[in-house]
Amino acid sequence: MTSLDVRILVVDDEPPIRKLLRVGLGSQGYAISEAPNANVAIELMKAEKPDLILLDLGLPGMSGHDLLRKWRDDGLDIPVVILSSRTDEAGIVSALELGADDYITKPFGMNELVARIRVALRHKFQKQGERPVFETGDLSVDLVKRIVKVEDREIKLSPKEYDILRTLVQHAGKVLTHQFLLKQVWGDSTDVQYLRVYVRQIRQKIEKTPDQPRYITTETGVGYRLREVD
Repeated sequence: MTSLDVRILVVDDEPPIRKLLRVGLGSQGYAISEAPNANVAIELMKAEKPDLILLDLGLPGMSGHDLLRKWRDDGLDIPVVILSSRTDEAGIVSALELGADDYITKPFGMNELVARIRVALRHKFQKQGERPVFETGDLSVDLVKRIVKVEDREIKLSPKEYDILRTLVQHAGKVLTHQFLLKQVWGDSTDVQYLRVYVRQIRQKIEKTPDQPRYITTETGVGYRLREVD
């Protein structure tokens, strides 16, 4: 599916932001619908059935969180990318745990936003399940044989380290919250410090410069993202 086939619903109460998105995303070939509040968004959702939603959390009346909760409770599986202020880490985490696919903070660059949109759409439209072998840059992860390589050199990971990396690979390009990773790997809400320690250990093994990671990046106050690098 190309951008010319994709309709995006922008839900934001700020006219300058809606205009920025209408012009910027329109120039990329996306069709844009606009809603200044939740009520209009709900009507447009029924009428137009967009492929992706850009959702501001600070809406008047029904908040972005409540609107997202309603849509997910109704079974809506359309990708949702959150628009948020840079300081609202708690709001971002809450939205991701309600079922948002990604987020971007204001002010944002159009290239970064388009990249997030493409990742979210790829996860929706290319539902191929796990790729047997995931490759990005010099990193290779064989999800069948459980073999991790960097520059064709096999990397030995502990079971928990591998489980964390596998979970990130399965959601490559998307931000995963601390709590999501903890539940996937440990099965409960273990202390997030355990996760930080294991991520640090993985970086020591797969990153050329662990303090400036190329693959596993930190989303401050939110979680981690496995970047697909060129």
